This record gives sequence, C-alpha cells and structure tokens, in this order.
Amino acid sequence: MVPASRAERLAAAILIAGAFAVVLAVVPHRTFELDRFFLPKEVVLHATATLVALLVIPGRREWSWNRTDLLLLGYLGLTLLSAAFATNGWLAARAFGITWSGLLLYWSARELARAGLGRVLTIGLAAGAVTGVLTALGQAYGLLDSDLLSLSRAPGGTFGNRNFVAHLAAISLPVLLATALAARSRAGYFVSVLATLLTVGLMVLTRSRAAWLATAVSGVVFLGLGFLPGGLWRDETARRRVRGPILAVIAGAALALSLPNALDWRSDTPYIDTLKGLTNYQEGSGRGRLLQWRNSLALVVADPVLGVGPGNWAVEYPAVVEPGDPSLDSEGMTANPWPSSDWMAVLSERGIPAFLMLTLAGGLLFLAGARAWLAGPRGLDDLAPLVLASTVAATAVVGAFDAVLLLPVPALYVWSFAGALLPSEPFPERRTAGWRSRAACALVVMALGAALTWRSVQQVRAMELIAVWGRLSTRAEAAAMDPGSYRIQVMVAQSYRRRGRCKEAIPFAQQAAGLFPDASEPRAILRACGAR
Repeated sequence: MVPASRAERLAAAILIAGAFAVVLAVVPHRTFELDRFFLPKEVVLHATATLVALLVIPGRREWSWNRTDLLLLGYLGLTLLSAAFATNGWLAARAFGITWSGLLLYWSARELARAGLGRVLTIGLAAGAVTGVLTALGQAYGLLDSDLLSLSRAPGGTFGNRNFVAHLAAISLPVLLATALAARSRAGYFVSVLATLLTVGLMVLTRSRAAWLATAVSGVVFLGLGFLPGGLWRDETARRRVRGPILAVIAGAALALSLPNALDWRSDTPYIDTLKGLTNYQEGSGRGRLLQWRNSLALVVADPVLGVGPGNWAVEYPAVVEPGDPSLDSEGMTANPWPSSDWMAVLSERGIPAFLMLTLAGGLLFLAGARAWLAGPRGLDDLAPLVLASTVAATAVVGAFDAVLLLPVPALYVWSFAGALLPSEPFPERRTAGWRSRAACALVVMALGAALTWRSVQQVRAMELIAVWGRLSTRAEAAAMDPGSYRIQVMVAQSYRRRGRCKEAIPFAQQAAGLFPDASEPRAILRACGAR
C-alpha cells in the first residue's frame, strides 16, 4: 500500500470536517421548515464533495472500476436524463445534485481508503454522527433550547425531524460497534461504548420504527456474520469486548424509557404504542404509507422508463391521488416533498431501469462486504467488510420506510461509509489515468460542484432575505434569486395581491403555478387578479 499523500490526508480531513458541518448546518428562519435545515446542509454536501474530489483526482495514476461502478454510473446517467424531462426543472436539478455529490464522495472515499485512510474516515464520520445525536438528546432533555433546533418534530435536533436523526443513528451504529471491538486503547473502548449507549437511547426517544427495524436487521447481520460463520466467537478479546456494546444497547433503551424528558407525547405510553405499531398497516401512518405507495405506482405506470423526474414526485403525485389520502394538505400539495420510501421515490421519479441499477449496486456492495468477511480469516483489525454489509442492510431498511438517500446528511454519510469500508481488492478493469483525462475529470467536478454549491448558497440567501426583510422590493429580489422556490414565489404574489397590485403579483403567481401545476394557491391569486 502506497502511503497517503499530503493532498489525500487533507481530503480526509475535509471530509471529516464536512461530516460535522453537515449535521450542524441550519438557519433560524422558521417560516421555511424543512428547507432551513436542508438547504444549508446541501451547501456543505456539495462543497465537501467537490473539494475532496479535486484533491483526490490529481493523485490517481489509473482509473479502475467494477460492476458496482458501472451500475452507479448508469444510475447517475439515467437520473440526469430523467431530470431533463421533468416538469419542475429546479427540483430535478436539486435532487440530481444530491445524487451527484453523494456518489462523488463514494468514489473519493474509496480512493482514500485504498491509501490507508479508511479507519480514520470511518471513525471521523462516526464522531460526526454522534455529534448530531447529541443535539437531539440535548433537545429531548431540555438542555438545548434554540430556534436552530427542530421545533415541530422533536427531538430532531439540527436535522428538522426526529426520524432523520434516527436514520443516521441506525446507519452509524455498526461502525460504533466495530470501533468498540477494535479499539486500540481502553479509553477508546469506553468512548465507543458510551457513544453506542447514547445513540440507542436517542433512537428509542425518537420513536422511529424504521430506525428500530434497521437496528435489528443490521445487528443480526453484524453479530450473525461476525460471530457465527465469521468465527469471531473464537477470539477471546472479541467475546469479552462485545459485552460492552450489548450492555450499552440495553442500558441506552432502559435509560431512555425511565428518565424524565422534555418531550410532549400525546399518549401516556408512546414507546409501547410505537412498538405495537411496528407492523400495523391497517391504520395510522402504516395505512398512509400503503395508500401513498399504491398511488405512486400510477406514476410508475405512466412513465416506467424515466419516471416523473428527480424530486418531482411532489409535483406529479396530486394528479393520481385518491380521496382520503393523508399525503395531501388542504392546498392540494403533498405534506412532504418526497414519498415515504427511497425505493418508491427512485422507482416513481427515475424509472424502473434506474431503480434496478441502484438496487443491484446496493446488493453488490452488501455481497462485497459479506464475501470479503467470510473469505477470511479476518479478525478485529479488519472488520471493515462486516461493517459494510451491516451498514448497507441498515440503509436498505430505513430507505424502505422513509426518505434517506434523497437527503443531504445521509447522502454524505452513507456513500462515504460505503467507499471507506469497501474492501480494497483488485478491480477487474483498469486504465492508465493520463493527465488529460484527470484534467477533464477535474474540470467537470469543479464546474458542476461550483454550480451546485452556488445554487444552494443562493437559495439560503433568498430564504434569509424574505424572512428578515419585509420590504416588497426585497421580497421580489429574493424571488428572482430563487425562481425555483414555490413558497417564495407564492409569498411575493400574495404580498402584491394584498396591496391591490395585481400587475406585479401575476408573474410570481404564474411562476409558482408552473412549478406546481396542481397547487390551488397560485390559481386562486390568478383568478383574483383576472388572469390565468
């Protein structure tokens, strides 16, 4: 193994710093839930991915790829093609950008791992995830009280929703378990066990069924593959050290259930109710998911090849909705900008071929980890393949029930974890990386990364302009700065309409109607102003 260069060490440091920054990035403008959380995080995601890739690319002396890479490239290409035909091009570009930056981090982290930085990356990423967990725990127990925290879906911390922080907690748990087993010092072991306790406690407090199921599945994969066919049970150190994380899981759940907290649940037995509802699809959110998935299949039937476009599920779903669907609000808009499943989102937005490519790529990543671990012999110093298989399993489960890879935080973490944990085995396809190909690749990365980062920065600036300043001229400036924001366009149109200035209101209402053709509010403004 060639020692890591200075540029590669700097890239690893930037990626770890980005992992901390992406969980903490938020602005305090409560009018813009959930975008006040997501847009700053997208800035961090795009900037981190671009900087890391630009530091990694010059040091490559060859391009190497396997079947997983080809599938992911195909998935990325189909995503771009689908975006070109989407109704709402702004949302499509935003969704494509998250996919692009996530995959860029996967390929970059893989190269850094091959340079010997895989362990550093995984520990740094895990520390960033635990930092996010701490913000949610601080909110849950009344230690943190700020407009920067999620107020309507506590304890969401700096994530905007308790489910989102629970997803990251479940995804990072296999890394925490492996870090405890492979700790090189007593202090490192106890820190890892404590982090496990806090992470499990937070997952219990969030009442996220998807996270609970993902933890159970990834735990079975980790302990089943690791200690049975993997043979860790023969290792006395492994048998002794695994007790700590197992006790931490039990203690974390027990403390979460017994300690008084600042959460205001409607039920007197919220955690028991959530446990009972794990497989309940006859009522509540379970029934809502099934109804939403069934209606979303109509979008798949309408365009099975390319889908409705990345990020455009919310635009097209109202056209196929059935009466009584809880996914819609009173204005004819979806309550959330994505369906309650990564699987359904990819299938309906990007088409069946893209869905199959992403699914097969995930399956190959899981098999790469499982096969490398079982091919052994491997011990506590080489748990990465086992952790990879467990992490992919956790991601697949939470992605089946909620939006995960569609969002900036898990996109950064999941793809970075996958790249850092992938076994560094010889790739079947190799080609010399000449300076021309590296320069061309760097130019594409720099141009696209700069555009995506600048676009996200402009969206944050527009949100701040309209939230802080009340002048109509400033609001119009914000609308021009972010023409893809339905909420801003409607707010400006309403402001002009209330002042009787329909001539100025009409262009903004028309812009909003073009973004979401089935939304009722822009049409109401246009009717009131005598326009279409």
